[in-house]
Amino acid sequence: MSQHPITKAIRIQTERTNEMEHSTPMFLTSSFCYDDAEEMRATFADETDFNIYSRFSNPNVKEFTDKVCALEGAEAGYATASGMSAIFASFMALMKQGDHLLVCNAIFGSTHTVITKYLPKFGIEYTYFDAGKPETWESLVRPNTKMIFVETPTNPGLDLVDMEKASALAKKYNLLFNVDNCFATPIGQRPIEFGADLVVHSATKWMDGQGRVLGGVIVGRADLIKDIYLFCRSTGPSLSPFNAWVLSKSLETLDVRMERHASNALTLAQKLEHHPAIASLKYPWLPSHPQHNIAKKQMYNGGGIVCFELKGGLEAGRNFLNNLKMLTLTANLGDTRSIASHPASTTHAKLTDAERAAVNITPGLIRISVGLEKVDDILADILQALEN
Repeated sequence: MSQHPITKAIRIQTERTNEMEHSTPMFLTSSFCYDDAEEMRATFADETDFNIYSRFSNPNVKEFTDKVCALEGAEAGYATASGMSAIFASFMALMKQGDHLLVCNAIFGSTHTVITKYLPKFGIEYTYFDAGKPETWESLVRPNTKMIFVETPTNPGLDLVDMEKASALAKKYNLLFNVDNCFATPIGQRPIEFGADLVVHSATKWMDGQGRVLGGVIVGRADLIKDIYLFCRSTGPSLSPFNAWVLSKSLETLDVRMERHASNALTLAQKLEHHPAIASLKYPWLPSHPQHNIAKKQMYNGGGIVCFELKGGLEAGRNFLNNLKMLTLTANLGDTRSIASHPASTTHAKLTDAERAAVNITPGLIRISVGLEKVDDILADILQALEN
């Protein structure tokens, strides 16, 4: 019987033990046992799919990964300790000295640090491209280009990359197409449907959805995931069984949570768009978004992030944050509770002024991660902070 991916993700479960539990137990073990020496030999020789060591695989981690694969429509996946370890593994397992990475210019601050500070130490070159100017992308491809990496929507500016065009370019030059789908989640968009070879997530964000645990996951083509698995089992960025257990349960409510996050975010964006204290506001589902047509083509909803530029720049931003009474001030996002942050001084502080300006991270930019509270209460807190 054919099932919707969301149904599959809810019903996928580790095989029941003799206790006949309904909810998957936690397998808090570092290693696994064998009935005899031959079974142990065969497992270490990769002749069985039995578990060896939780750095390699664990039932809780597998259940979580299988659920993400179902949601994304992926052949295989591997889970890691954090979103950044997932991104780093997707680079290091598949690129080598002398390779070149083509990457969109608006990305998360830590990803920018990895690309600009650490990849060059391994002899991997990079070039940034403008997400909004697809006509320029092909001219940046080099003979040694190996991968295209994008975020869409981008963090924090909510720029969109046309995945159809990026995928066509990747196929033309036989490049790997790697998409960070953290902001949209597989409920908001499925990059593999647009030709992505790999999809990475910080599961810490919307997938957990309650600000509890760290986690990352990479899904995509089985041959690529095998290389990533071999890299990770040797280098050790494994997801803990406890975190995997939490994340697996979280995925069972991801669809209903994202429906509320996106609905609240759209309402908030519509109410705030023309506020006199706001110079500009971006949300993919608003017709005023400069790439609204791309959003409607490749996204199922606008996501849970709204960003706006305050008139008055840095001082206005500081005053706004200090006057909030309900919204939380933290660098995280994707929580049940609404969060306000100031990217220029937090998540993207390590970028230079010029680098921030190039990707529209202005001194007065505010990023709102819209929570599950009643939207009137979220709006009321933002409005009073703007007034004060």
